[in-house]
Amino acid sequence: MKNLSFSFLFLTLTLVFTSCSEKESNPILTIEGGQIKGVETPTKGIIVYKGIPFAAPPVGNLRWKEPQPVVAWQGVKIADKYGAAAMQVTWDPQSFYGKEWRASGSVPFNEDCLYLNVWTPAAGEKDKKLPVALWIHGGGYREGFAFEPEMDGGEEWASKGVILVSVTYRLGVMGFFSHPLLSAESPHGVSGNYGLMDQAAALKWISNNIEQFGGDPKNITIFGQSAGAGSVQSLCASPLTNNLVSKAISMSGGGLGNFRPPVMLDTAQLNNKKMMDHFGKSTLESMRSLFFDELTDMAKKYGDTTKTRVGWVPVIDNYFLKSTFTDAARAKAISDIPYMIGSTANDMNDMTKPVGDFCALRATQSTKPAYAYLFQRQLPGDSSGAFHSSDLWYIFHSQKHSWRPFTAGDKELSDKMVDCWTNFAKSGNPNGNDSAVWAPYSAEHPGFMTFDANSDKAVLTMTTTPKYRGSTMKR
Repeated sequence: MKNLSFSFLFLTLTLVFTSCSEKESNPILTIEGGQIKGVETPTKGIIVYKGIPFAAPPVGNLRWKEPQPVVAWQGVKIADKYGAAAMQVTWDPQSFYGKEWRASGSVPFNEDCLYLNVWTPAAGEKDKKLPVALWIHGGGYREGFAFEPEMDGGEEWASKGVILVSVTYRLGVMGFFSHPLLSAESPHGVSGNYGLMDQAAALKWISNNIEQFGGDPKNITIFGQSAGAGSVQSLCASPLTNNLVSKAISMSGGGLGNFRPPVMLDTAQLNNKKMMDHFGKSTLESMRSLFFDELTDMAKKYGDTTKTRVGWVPVIDNYFLKSTFTDAARAKAISDIPYMIGSTANDMNDMTKPVGDFCALRATQSTKPAYAYLFQRQLPGDSSGAFHSSDLWYIFHSQKHSWRPFTAGDKELSDKMVDCWTNFAKSGNPNGNDSAVWAPYSAEHPGFMTFDANSDKAVLTMTTTPKYRGSTMKR
């Protein structure tokens, strides 16, 4: 009888300790809006929180307004599903990128899209103070989403001790539409830049809430590629956000020289007014009642009729953006932080000189380093080379999602690039504890780290003469 009682007591204590252990590994967190619980990932010790709302849904009367505070929820939200992607036109699966990214019509698009995702190895450990990296996807400010397969790197980054956050933001006509009536309605007298304001809201959300996930709100790196790189530059140049950024990585977004520059607010809102007037839409109510498909159809018809190109990009509004990134950099009006900046060898344009010029300028203005790189691996499988966006499979260690016959050298290159990117997020130095192979760039000591590989191994080399090989873009 005593043995039976002891066995029962032992079993009870085991269940209690097991339950406590489970609660500690995946605790309920209290954040802006309410309580939340993540889900375990296949990587032991890493918890992911998918689809966390960081602002109110920008729908109805909130369309074309800066993001509003998150709507509170009742109970514990189980964060096991991504939020919808922003409204956009689906990739043609037969296009170059449609094939590369395995484009699918199954991804939901919705105006209700202001959600972010967090991967952490330290959920609930407020004193852990891990570095945080905010990923901003590209797509020409008109397409893309935070959970594209080639960006599936949350577990990899978190296993390196860096909390990864990815964000969805408004795109195209929903994210960058400006109009005189919208400016008149705004408390700041501006319109457009809603997508950038979404990113800023996510950045502020991280600052206010990331301690719950084990992160350090004073050590936030922002990084992005293509339009995501342009967004990184805008956040570093904006007087509303540049003090929240600890480090920045700009991938294939140019440097000095205004690659894909913003347009002036007056020009943008006048052009949009002409289009809306053309279709008899002269009130905010009538414009907000239009469906996304109607808006994109109107833009196409108006462009065909007037022989003008209709598109939506960031604007210089003298509120969120007071100048281009280039002008802000020259005026020492960007975040005074470490930078990592580069492109691919077969990118859309030759960015090596603009990148070098930016790093050289920073070296004269700040003691904080600027590191230049060129990704030049000619991808296996065809002759597309190191095309625009090809480096995403490497920095996220997501080659399993690609059709390409990656080799042992590609896998090693990916490992080394993830190390460089996460080391930079930790300390502002991509070398980590290794010897300083990758030196900061300056006019006196110009140098790019080139990332390459053969079938057997990765090849990393410092060079003063990076070679752009011409665009192989086949959109």
